[in-house]
Amino acid sequence: MKVLITGATGFVGSHLIEYCLTKANVKLYGTVFSYHSKDELKNIESVKSKIKLLKCDLTNKNDVIRILKEVKPDKIFHLAAQSFVPVSWKDPQNTLFNNIVSELNIFEVLKGMKLDPVIQIAGSSEEYGLVRKEEIPIKESNLLRPLSPYAVSKITQDMLASQYHRSNNLKTVITRAFNHTGPRRDKRFVTSWFAYQIASIEVGLQKPVIKVGNLDSYRDFSDVRDMVRAYWLATEKCKYGEPYNIGSGKTYQIKEVLSMLLSFSKSKIKIEKDPQLMRPSDVPILQCDCRKFKKATGWNPKINFETTLKDILNYWRKEIKLSIK
Repeated sequence: MKVLITGATGFVGSHLIEYCLTKANVKLYGTVFSYHSKDELKNIESVKSKIKLLKCDLTNKNDVIRILKEVKPDKIFHLAAQSFVPVSWKDPQNTLFNNIVSELNIFEVLKGMKLDPVIQIAGSSEEYGLVRKEEIPIKESNLLRPLSPYAVSKITQDMLASQYHRSNNLKTVITRAFNHTGPRRDKRFVTSWFAYQIASIEVGLQKPVIKVGNLDSYRDFSDVRDMVRAYWLATEKCKYGEPYNIGSGKTYQIKEVLSMLLSFSKSKIKIEKDPQLMRPSDVPILQCDCRKFKKATGWNPKINFETTLKDILNYWRKEIKLSIK
């Protein structure tokens, strides 16, 4: 089976590569924006010999034609995206262009080729945006009230996947992942940002003060290693053209997440709010109703959240120690 992962060197992509390698008779391909960026290849250092990386700008249709002709994939996991919400406020144009046009090019090229892969589209719980109390936990049928350009881009990806299935019979599988985290998560994201600062404080690289943004929001966290297992199952079990929520069904307030991480450290650390870390608008609560996906696939998360947080903190402890040697 030929599997193509767009955004293969990213956080989720690197874990998906590791999961795919547990499957028999799978040949892996991945798109990469540059062969020469050490930062881009860092996440897959231990597995890069087991995947064929192909340089590709997904917003360039000719690049997409070249890649799909070469690979002829049986499955496509479309993970490539500008995925950091705050960046989408600073640069909405590029967020919308990158996230929408990359997917559109894949669909348009496949439409004109004699290929019939299953295409998993990595959507986001951010699409739901402003959720009312009576709508918790959130079902796939919930109204989409986006609160960021990133969320708008993901809704557009969803709608395109649905439309191209109905209009062109493309085998699109739409997943709406709630928050997922784990080792290798970029430190711009909240769990890694906290863990990175704690690890820096422990070795004296930062004063014993942790900078935070909004701590009042509630999020539904899963481990990325559970999430990539879910993505694979989605391509095997889910109906095409339909959205599926994926999440734990349990929420943690961000201040609780911080408290848990601080409890794993012996350092005495103060908390300080940083106005620059506050968002123009924030989703108060995201809690997943995952019954539709679980019924279709039998999936359940296996890794508890405390283990995930410990793994993130230990990852940053190791990274920081390596950086100061």
